[in-house]
This record gives sequence, C-alpha cells and structure tokens, in this order.
Amino acid sequence: MDPTESSAKKRRLSLGRNDRSPPFTLSHQHVHNGGEDLRLSTAKMSFGDGANFSTSANSRLAGQTVAPFLAEHIPNEYAHLGRPPAAGSPAITNPNTKYCYRHRPDMKCRRQADEPSMDQLQHELEDLSQSDQQAITHVWSLFSAAPAKHRNLMLQGILTQCCFPQLSYLSCNIRELIRIDFLTALPTEISLKVLCYLDTTSLCKAAQVSQRWRTLADDDFVWHKMCEQHIDRKCTKCGWGLPLLERKRLRASKRELQLRATGRGLNEWSPNITPCPETLAESDQDLSAVAKSAPLPTYDGGRRPHRHLPIYKSVEEDSYFQPKCRPWKEVYKDRFKIGTNWKHGRYTTKIFRGHTNGVMCLQFDDHVLATGSYDATIKIWGLETCEEIRTLKGHESGIRCLQFDETKLISGSIDRTIKVWNWHTGDCLSTYTGHSGGVIGLHFDSALLASGSMDKTVKIWNFEDKSTFLLRGHTDWVNAVKIDSASRTVVSASDDCTVKMWDLDTKQCIRTFEGHVGQVQQVLLMPAEFDFETDEEDGSSSTASFQSQPAPSQAVVDSPSHDSFGSGFASNERHLPPRYLLTSALDSTIRLWDTANGRCLHTYFGHLEGVWALAADTLRIVSGAEDRMVKVWDPKKGCERTFTGHTGPVTCIGLSDNRICTGSEDCEVRMYSF
Repeated sequence: MDPTESSAKKRRLSLGRNDRSPPFTLSHQHVHNGGEDLRLSTAKMSFGDGANFSTSANSRLAGQTVAPFLAEHIPNEYAHLGRPPAAGSPAITNPNTKYCYRHRPDMKCRRQADEPSMDQLQHELEDLSQSDQQAITHVWSLFSAAPAKHRNLMLQGILTQCCFPQLSYLSCNIRELIRIDFLTALPTEISLKVLCYLDTTSLCKAAQVSQRWRTLADDDFVWHKMCEQHIDRKCTKCGWGLPLLERKRLRASKRELQLRATGRGLNEWSPNITPCPETLAESDQDLSAVAKSAPLPTYDGGRRPHRHLPIYKSVEEDSYFQPKCRPWKEVYKDRFKIGTNWKHGRYTTKIFRGHTNGVMCLQFDDHVLATGSYDATIKIWGLETCEEIRTLKGHESGIRCLQFDETKLISGSIDRTIKVWNWHTGDCLSTYTGHSGGVIGLHFDSALLASGSMDKTVKIWNFEDKSTFLLRGHTDWVNAVKIDSASRTVVSASDDCTVKMWDLDTKQCIRTFEGHVGQVQQVLLMPAEFDFETDEEDGSSSTASFQSQPAPSQAVVDSPSHDSFGSGFASNERHLPPRYLLTSALDSTIRLWDTANGRCLHTYFGHLEGVWALAADTLRIVSGAEDRMVKVWDPKKGCERTFTGHTGPVTCIGLSDNRICTGSEDCEVRMYSF
C-alpha cells in the first residue's frame, strides 16, 4: 500500500481523537458557501494525497445524504479557535461551548487519545475493502458532525440492534472512558468544597492521585475544616474527637481561609493555594514549644487551660494569606496521633517519688508538676526529667489544695491558712487567715479567689479591692469550690451531700443540687464546648431547688435562659453560668447536671468505692477512687478504660490533651503520657 495513503488514513481516523476534526478533507470556505461546492465535490472525496475514488453508487448516495448533513452541522459543531468567521456568517461568541468536556482543546484535564486502541482500529479498517471503509467512514462522519440530540438518537437506535457480545464490549470500554478528572475540571473553589466532605482517610488517599489532587487535598482550607470539626469536640458524623487546639488561632484563621476559598489569593499576583513552608523560625516549632514563650495555662482540674499565643507577623506584611503558623494538616496530624493513642490505650508511665505522706493535690502544665502532701510540703517537679526542682515549706500541717499560674502558686492547708508563693524561687509572698477550720478547697480566676473550709463556709477574696465575704449555707465541710468569672458565680461541693451555686453579686445561693447519697468531694464546671444530648433524665430523685422559688425551677427547659437563674440574672447583658456541672461523691458515683433546670442528666457507675478525684474536658472524664483505680469515661457511652498501679486510694487527678496525672495516699504520683 502506498505510504501516502496510509498517512491519509491516519488523518481520517482522527475523528476518534480529541480534536474531533472531520475524517475527510473539507474546506471551511466550502462549508460556509451553503454546501454547494461540497455536494459537487463528493464524487471525488479525498481520503489521502493522490488517492481518489471514482464515482459510484455509494458516493452518489453520500452526495445526496451525507454531504448536506455535514454542511448543515459542521459549522456549528467545529468553531475553530483563533480563526475569523467567513464573510456573511454570524460570529460565534464562545467557540469552546461547542465542545463537550472530553474534547475541549483548552481543558487541562482533556482526555488523551488511547494510541494503542487507535492503532488497532486503523489496522482493522485497512483490512476491509474500499467500499466498506467508505461506508464506515460515512457513519463516523455523520455521528461526528451531529448535534447532541441527533447523537443520542443514533446511539439509541444502535443499542436496540446490538447483540449481547456488542453490549458486553460497550460495557468493558465505557467503564474506562467515563472516568474523568472532575477536580481539575471544576473551579478551585468548588473542588475545595467537595474535598471538605471527605473523611481523613479518603482525603489522604485523594492526595495520592496526582499532583493537582495533592495540591488541593493538602490545602489549608480543607484541613482547617477538618480541625474545626474534630478538635476538642466529638464529630457529629463520625463520633471521632481530637485533643484541644488553641481556639484563638482557629478563630483567627477562619476568616482568612473563607476568603481564600471564595477566590481570593488565586490570581497570578497572589500566593499559591497550598501554603508554602513557614518562613519564620518560630513557625518551625510545634505548639508545645510555642507555649514556652506564652503565659503558662491556669488549670482548675476540669476547665481547659487558656493559652495566649503570640501573634506572628509574616515576612510580607501586605500578604494577607501568608501562613503564620504550621499548615493545618500538620496540626491535625499531631492531634490525630494523640487521639489514636487515647483510643487504643497506648501510653508511657512516669512515677514521681519524694513525698513522705499521701499526695492530696496536684496540678501540671507542659513543663512542670506541682504536688501537695500531708507531709506539709509542696514539691515542684520537671516533667521531662522526673526530678524534683524545689520544695516549698511553710505550712504547719497537711496541704489539701493548690493552684498555680505563670507567676504564683496558692495553697490551702489544714493549718487554716492560705499561702501565696513565688514557685520559681520558693519564696512565700503572703499568708492569709480567715477561716476557723482547715482550708480543703480553693480556686482562683482572674482577681477572685474562692476557698472552702472545714468551718462549713465559702470565702471569696478579691485581690483588687482587698475585700472578702463569706457564703454560708452548707451544713458540713466544703470540699471543693469553682469560680466562673464570666457569670460571677461560684459552685461548692460539701459533705452535706449537696452542691450549691452562688451569685457573687447578691451573695445568695441561687440553686442547690441534691441527689448524691454520699459526701460530695469534687465539683467541676464543664467548658462551653461540652455538649451532652439526652432525651430523658437520669434518676427521678435527683433535683435542684431555688432558695426563693422552689417549684417552678424544676420544670425542664431545652436551653438556659436568664430567668432560669433568678432575679440576679434579669439583665440580658449578664453572662449565664456554664450549662453543665459534674460532681463526684463517696457514694461511688459521678453525676452530670444541667445547671439551667437543676436536673441530673446522667449518673456514671463503675467505681467500687467512693470517688475522691475528678477531672474532665470536652472529650472525656477521668476519675480516681478509694478502690485505687483510675477510670476514663466517654461522657455519652460510659467507662472506656481503667488504670491500675496505685497501692492506695487515688486522691487527686490532673488532665491535659495528652496526659493524665494521678496522686495517691501511697505517696506516689503517676503520669500517663499518650
């Protein structure tokens, strides 16, 4: 066969390729002349250089049917880019609209022709006679030039005539042809929105598809959504929750990422979508290292630490989208590792020994641990080395409570005094006396300090104006107190088996929670992010009462309102107390309360003896008891894990994102690091 004829046949078969050019030589000018020249020339349709077919019945039929069809539809289907329209023909506003997704010349994800299949098709066509080749080419030409509606009719008719082998052949080939790179075809904003609906596993798999998918799947907007959905809360879709992230950064980044997702920062003069590596030395540090330069968190046993991170300035001050911290994917990755360790119980244990009597209170942050004991000393430990840094001496009797921040440590003792220490140097700064019994519970928040005592009272100390006042109402020892400065309320737990909520403005008890049948040892105000949904109450005997309005307050309400807390909250400008309250008692139970209506929402059973210690965050509850066990609870599902190791009752517990710290009467402190 002549080489030129083979070359022409290759061009003729180009209709199966993406350029969708007609499978025969056709002049653009001839088409726009109404097809007259086309009809006259069909007797000599060119299928290659120097290869002409003589007029035959097939060519005459083509001139009568095929050529007019092509002359009518080809100008509308093939609008050549960059070529001016012929004289007298209407201008095409957007030529690309005549191409489908698969054949648009300007699409980055344009599907390439399958070369092996095209070669096979060419060889099979060459084996046929010239008349058969011409007939098949006419069919292809008609289908190639036909509009979408006509194509559907052609395909529908062909499918009705196909036998099973042809249908099977179609099924095998279509499976590959309909696979398209939709993320590349879609606008970037929509692609990011689609990826936001994937879970973590699917998102990581998507990043392995191609470089374009990797760029989109690693984008900060997508992983910010993932962090916002899972960190410090249980995801409503998958039930998975991750440890706390500094929410200040989460909120600050939200506006930036929303703008980027709507198209800002996608122009040629703006930064790329995927954040570049950090340009600042500080950015290379992880969040725990960043916390070294920030004030140490204050820890109240149940509320989360509040860290204040420094605000970084990018190198390009006028670049709004310059990343200021680590990419959100890295943040999520770190939290995911810790969350997985919590889920599967993978941890390491450190033991701190040094006290000569039972450890009754403790608190820790990222770097140091403070413990108070019945041996009348407070010890400061280094978390990494497990070595004692210094010992604070000054109390004359056992220490029952302590709390520290970045500058001071406040302790309460059975010797009836409260001392303020500079824990960095070990100096006692001041001593406060005011209780007639031992101080066994304290908590400070901002300029307010609350202390609970064996003298059955709660005392409030104001460090700004140096004022103090007593809250009376309990009939037995007050074991624990917690302040909420935003709502100006205090809650207290007592050996009289009740928990009371106090209004600091009116100095009155606004609610009493009753339900425990043993001495209440701990009380915690749950964080605002904590959510607990239940359709029914737990324990009909558990109630709360107003001091002045007994009956109406017991009505169940769906959400807290200012009227739920008495006349002191009549002003809508005043913050409401936290919605949920957690308590533990020597009746071996832990109870979750709704402060809006005073009802017990859930009771946690599992300890064999009284529960002395309690800590909680938005994801879990941790308790220690007389039975020497430490239990981790899911707030909605119950006990998840039990830790043993202490040889005495567990008297105090601390909780952070990745650690549990427990103290016991066996004089040891155990640190479980996840």
